[in-house]
Amino acid sequence: MNIILSADRTCDLTQELCDLFDVHTIPYHIELEGKDYQDSVNILPEDLYRAWWDKKKLPRTSAINVEEYEAYFRPWVEAGYEVVHFCLGSSLSSSYRNCCLAAENLGGHVHPIDSHSLSTGTALQVMDCRDRICAGESAKDIAEYFTRSTRKYHASFILDTLEFLHAGGRCSAVAAFGANLLKLKPCIEVDNTSGSMGVGKKYRGRLDAVLTQYTREKLNQYSDIRTDRIFITHSGIDPRYVEAVRQAVDSQLHFENIYVTQASCTISSHCGPNTLGILFATESEEK
Repeated sequence: MNIILSADRTCDLTQELCDLFDVHTIPYHIELEGKDYQDSVNILPEDLYRAWWDKKKLPRTSAINVEEYEAYFRPWVEAGYEVVHFCLGSSLSSSYRNCCLAAENLGGHVHPIDSHSLSTGTALQVMDCRDRICAGESAKDIAEYFTRSTRKYHASFILDTLEFLHAGGRCSAVAAFGANLLKLKPCIEVDNTSGSMGVGKKYRGRLDAVLTQYTREKLNQYSDIRTDRIFITHSGIDPRYVEAVRQAVDSQLHFENIYVTQASCTISSHCGPNTLGILFATESEEK
């Protein structure tokens, strides 16, 4: 087949899954203490947390620029391939816009898709894309399908702490202190029509109990969840919590595949450790 499947590294697919679904990825930049790193290549989320805890140093994340996309895509285009590429939601990053500019410069052989999502919410689309490529669909038709179908993909996360959001200027000191005092753990919902994020239900209590309740409520929220695959994605968390969520998933629905992945630095730097979410698709398009 003459279609290359590609995505921003922020789709958070493991290398094993990238190999299995034949997916190429391009990393974001992470700047920390004056040094430039490539996300999940030569820096990991644990490095970011350590820099904050030990030195109170925060990273800066940088979108992939036009020139980087062009250099990444050009060998495939010159070899006669079409490229379908999934980007981090455009409400969260300028990468989609940059990717579109690079695609124009390469003569339209690259088909950028705004996932309107992040992390493995994008990965779900990438994996479905592989199925469509294998079915013989054209790159143009595939891109048009996913452009109008992002509402089938659902992403949300539970935050254990607001420390990193506060440190990065994304919530007030009062909100962070109040959440900590009341042991509140907000659910961050990704709007699958725009990719923007908002606060949903605010849970209260121990993290293990909150994650179990959140999982059951999310899976009960939709009547037509696809059961071929679901992701449990976290930013670095005790495996016991992952297992508790896996058991909660199994108690609600039987999925053919339950994939566990760790979020990239770009995602983890904003939410901090002990963040966890379940990400899945539905048959119909629902917000």
